[in-house]
Amino acid sequence: MSHIHSPALEKTGYVVLDRHDQAADPAEWLDLAYVPWRSSGVTRFAPLASYSGEPECNGFWNHTPPRTDKDGVWVAEQATRAPTLVRRAQEAGANVGRCRVVELQPNTYADAIYNLHQDDNNRLNPDGTGWVVRGFYNLTDDPDSLLILREDRFDPNTEVRLPLPAGSRIIVDTQRFWHAVWHRGSAPRYALITSWTSGPELDAHLAAEHAQSDVASVPLDPALIEDAQRELHRRIEERRRAFEALGEVLEPTDPLWP
Repeated sequence: MSHIHSPALEKTGYVVLDRHDQAADPAEWLDLAYVPWRSSGVTRFAPLASYSGEPECNGFWNHTPPRTDKDGVWVAEQATRAPTLVRRAQEAGANVGRCRVVELQPNTYADAIYNLHQDDNNRLNPDGTGWVVRGFYNLTDDPDSLLILREDRFDPNTEVRLPLPAGSRIIVDTQRFWHAVWHRGSAPRYALITSWTSGPELDAHLAAEHAQSDVASVPLDPALIEDAQRELHRRIEERRRAFEALGEVLEPTDPLWP
């Protein structure tokens, strides 16, 4: 037996939905309380749903009793401050796990490549149940910024780059992809990130919102990509040497790698 996956994501592992018209939406993300949480760059997070309704971002498997990234509990004070964002997280009709707003400071392409990471949303997820995927809803208007997806962390030939204007909505199997955002703005980027459980509810939502998997990747100068690859390996080696100096050996399979 295997997990239940959404057919819409089967081909590429991601889909892009129709853009959401945010013209009438309040900027509720500015009213939320943020906590430090390291992700792909200089980030803070505002938890909307967590393991037990506390304002924290830890994986559900790091609590007692541990569970997969499902059945999130709304953080009461945060949800009160951001009812529109809560409704947007619920609009898929699927089970919600972790839900939070991310604040990302401007970075470089090399930074984003170095910070590529895979999620572990499906740890402890029983066979025969829905696979957990992530929705990325851009809240600020960052048309020059890119969501970067790689199936192979070190192979730029597997890279897909998707733009992030206001209202863009992208659903990704983030356990399949290494991912990060290259934020080319001058102010922080804000996005709503929601864990959803795959199943008929999510399938119906993706169909209703015209999910597209054949989306053109934004082209980049090959020289820029080559420079970022060199910088990636330089930083990895620098980190390896730093751990070595402390008497620790860092392997590629180590959760702290790079």
